Amino acid sequence: MPPTVVIVAFELDGQRFTALNGGPQFTHSEAVSFQIFCKDQEEIDYYWTRLTEGGGEPGPCGWLKDRYGLSWQVVPDKLIDMISDADQEKAARTTKAFMAMGKFDIAALERAYAGE
Repeated sequence: MPPTVVIVAFELDGQRFTALNGGPQFTHSEAVSFQIFCKDQEEIDYYWTRLTEGGGEPGPCGWLKDRYGLSWQVVPDKLIDMISDADQEKAARTTKAFMAMGKFDIAALERAYAGE
């Protein structure tokens, strides 16, 4: 029988992770997911395309699953500030807009935030 990997340490964008093979009784679930905060639409499009290619699946509200079944949310940096704005109308419009999206569209979020 080939050797089985039990622990793997890796780094993504400067953040260290450790993955543990807990055996067949511990299967992968959405309890573990990743967020990628992006500075602009180009970066959102890049990660969205790369993570859904090869069998990945787009989902709602910036979420997707990659070809291995891992869940990712590709999020504009500014979204948190927009939905937590003291102006509750701006926050509500932005939240309503993003809840209707798959991949985030920064321009559409900004229009909703501005009330356009």
